[in-house]
Amino acid sequence: MSKANSTETRQREEEDEQGSAHGAAGEQLSTAPREERPDTGAGVPAMSVIGWVRWFWRQLTSMRVALILLFLLSLGAIPGSLIPQTSVDDMKVQAFKEQHTTLTPVYEALQLFDVYSSVWFSAIYILLFVSLIGCIVPRTGQFVGQLRSRPPGAPKRLTRLPAYTTWRTEAEPEEVRAAALAVLRGRRFRGHEVGDAVAAEKGYLREAGNLVFHIALIVMLIAFASGQLFKSEGGKLVVEGDGFSNTLTQYDDFKSGSLYDADSLAPFSFVLDEFVGTYEKSGPQRGTPRTFEARVTYAEGADGAERKGVIKVNEPLVVDGTKVYLIAHGYAPVVTVRDGKGKVVSKSAVPLLPIDNNITSSGAIKVMDGYKDKNGKKTQLGFKAFFVPTFAGHGKGQMFSQFPALDFPVLALSAYQGSLGVDSGLAQNVYQLDTSKMKEFKDEDGELLKKMLMPGEKLDLPDGAGSITYEGTEEWASFQISQQPGNGWALGGAIAAIAGLAGSLFIQRRRVWVRAVRGADGVTVVEMAGLGRSESAKLPEELGDLSAALVTTAPVAPAAPEKPDAADTPDGSAATDATNEAGSRPVQPAEAPAEGAEK
Repeated sequence: MSKANSTETRQREEEDEQGSAHGAAGEQLSTAPREERPDTGAGVPAMSVIGWVRWFWRQLTSMRVALILLFLLSLGAIPGSLIPQTSVDDMKVQAFKEQHTTLTPVYEALQLFDVYSSVWFSAIYILLFVSLIGCIVPRTGQFVGQLRSRPPGAPKRLTRLPAYTTWRTEAEPEEVRAAALAVLRGRRFRGHEVGDAVAAEKGYLREAGNLVFHIALIVMLIAFASGQLFKSEGGKLVVEGDGFSNTLTQYDDFKSGSLYDADSLAPFSFVLDEFVGTYEKSGPQRGTPRTFEARVTYAEGADGAERKGVIKVNEPLVVDGTKVYLIAHGYAPVVTVRDGKGKVVSKSAVPLLPIDNNITSSGAIKVMDGYKDKNGKKTQLGFKAFFVPTFAGHGKGQMFSQFPALDFPVLALSAYQGSLGVDSGLAQNVYQLDTSKMKEFKDEDGELLKKMLMPGEKLDLPDGAGSITYEGTEEWASFQISQQPGNGWALGGAIAAIAGLAGSLFIQRRRVWVRAVRGADGVTVVEMAGLGRSESAKLPEELGDLSAALVTTAPVAPAAPEKPDAADTPDGSAATDATNEAGSRPVQPAEAPAEGAEK
């Protein structure tokens, strides 16, 4: 009885030793930073300030906190997409404030009109940046150490590993180990011979992909920050035949980052030669644009050669790192204004803004200088303009365009005289007419003077005050000129992040050991086992392929006439137990690693 107890005790000691060995082997497969656990005696000791700082740093640089910060950053971007932003469109912000007087103070206190420059968004952004760096630096050092080290030697009992096979062969142990090393290296395993076994490892790209993913996130954060700090963006409306030069004074509106230098504007210019737009004429998609492009002549630098270019939607003109996007199109009626003596006071194409998909447009025509009334007194003229490129005809409903193409253009005008308010020094919308200091021109019935004009027709002002003639129609295009550094880095970072994430998800890091020893009967016993960092159904399959390749060099020996003793194998198990057709025996579920061993 004492002998049995002694045997059981010895077996338990061997199992405990083997379990700790597998636990160490499993730990070496992980390159995650090791968490320090303070020794706690009878009670938990109070931490010092340095202890709290170290604890906070460990929490901040943990993957869990990094994911939480990334999630918070995504949530923080939602109000920036739903609420008008001052940096994008200040007029929309003002309109929102006028319509929502109750919400405005709350939004202003939370900085929701300037989300991306707010204190709370910047804090999340910086914490995520620091967390990623603090996570990557130690992991990189440990991964480099893993690359420079060699796989550890084989555990004593390979039968406890998740994938296992064994057979007997008449080849010499040294020959088997050499053949195993050649087979493993041929399958791109890093291997070497340790004692009576060959140790090999594969799948380092899993951790490399993980590191690439996190480094790519940092690159994307830096690219996003540089793009916001050094960007410039402006809009310009250009009528056919007119041009644009990339200087601040030429922009209709211009916004830039806080660190942007106006001297860094790329020197170039372009002229809008022609806008070409064609539309579907019938069917459910009637009016849908089929051709929508601006044909331009552009030049780089002050004395650059002129080149022809075509700007389409989502196909910008790129000049010296600056992109010119086509964002809108409309019509500009050409009108000629004459005074009472028939003198031409103004002749120009006046852009009007579309109000629907059929390019029904409205705006204002302003004559600020050069006009005198019948008494010779200088005054100003203003006309409210309403334009339709395709008129339905008189008596066919309201005056709205029936089609976006210029098929039946009609311009409706109503006339005013007085002060336009442009001399007050305050900014004024060029597409709106302020009639608060103006008087209406009256028709014969004493009503506001108004008339619908077709090309070539004119509106005569009463009492010999002059006339306005609708000469024809030009087309205009609106462009967005943007310079945003970091876009290339952001794209490269996104591609690298996807590639790294794919590698970390689909590549499995695993180890394989091959032991070859001579048994008591002089026949070599070959054992093969594999251990993966995580559960994988392919590990036994891969081990089967490796054993099949090795069997060609170390073929299965003929079965012995009698069952060999348990001592024929290093772990005391029978070598011929449950062999399959190839002579290999996979591990059964009961032989899975002990608790604590990494699979």
